[in-house]
Amino acid sequence: MSVRKLKPITPGQRFRVVNGFDAITTDKPEKSLLAPKKRSGGRNSQGKMTMRYKGGGHKRRYRIIDFKRNRFNDPAEVLTIEYDPNRTAFIALVQYKDGEKRYIVAQNGLQVGQNVVSGEEVEPEIGNALPLSAIPLGTIISCIELRPGQGAVMARSAGAFAQLMARDGKYATIKLPSGETRLILVNCLATIGAVSNSDHQLLVSGKAGRSRWLGRRPRTRPVVMNPVDHPMGGGEGKSSGGHPRSRKGLPAKGYRTRSKTKASNKYIVERRKK
Repeated sequence: MSVRKLKPITPGQRFRVVNGFDAITTDKPEKSLLAPKKRSGGRNSQGKMTMRYKGGGHKRRYRIIDFKRNRFNDPAEVLTIEYDPNRTAFIALVQYKDGEKRYIVAQNGLQVGQNVVSGEEVEPEIGNALPLSAIPLGTIISCIELRPGQGAVMARSAGAFAQLMARDGKYATIKLPSGETRLILVNCLATIGAVSNSDHQLLVSGKAGRSRWLGRRPRTRPVVMNPVDHPMGGGEGKSSGGHPRSRKGLPAKGYRTRSKTKASNKYIVERRKK
C-alpha cells in the first residue's frame, strides 16, 4: 500500500494525493461477474428529487461480490486483486477447483496464488472465513455477519477491522470500527484480517471536479439558505445560524437520535465514542 503526491503542474494537482495502486494486479474486470448499475440522480419513481446533492458522475458497472462465503471447506485460489469503483476497498477474484469464479472483498496482505477457504475447521489465516466460535480471541477480523447466513454487513470499507474480544454462551463480544462493543451470535461468519486499501484515508481529491466524477453535486451550507429552506437560514450578513440542527429541525452535533426502545439495544455492551 502506498500513496503518491503529484507535482503541481496544474492547479488541481497542487494538493492532490493519489493511490499508488501497487496492490492491483489487473485493470480488466471478470465479465461474467459484472452487472449494470442504474443511476437515479436522487429522484424517485415519480421523477421527484428526494435526495439532494446527487447526480452525474462516471458510468459504472457493478461487481457481484460474494459476501456470504457459503462454499464451505472448498479452497479457492486468488487470481487477481482488482479496483472496484463501487467501494473503497479492493476486491479479489477467486476461482474454485470446478472453475467457478467469485469476487470477494480483499484483506490486507492477500496475495495472488494464495488459497482462501471458508468453514468451521479451517486455519484462521488472512482471507479465510470462519464462524466466530472458531476464531481465536483477540483476532483482527472484518466482513462480519450480523445474522447467520445473511452475508457480511459490518467492517467492509477500506482499512476497516474489528476485534473479537470474548465469547460467552451463544454470543461473542466484538469491538467494532466505530468503537462500539456489541454482542453477535457465535455462528455468524467473519473473515480474518483487516480490509485492504488502508491508505484510502490519506487521499486528497485536489479539486471540486473529482467530487463531480464520483456523482456528488455541490452542497449548499444551511447558514446561507433562506428561513423557508432551513431552520438555520435567514438573517442579515453572518448573523444567522443558531443551534445546529437538520433541515427537519432535529438537533445535530451530539444529540442522540437512536430510539431508546430499539430491539437491538440489548446487544450493545458499550456505545460508540462521540
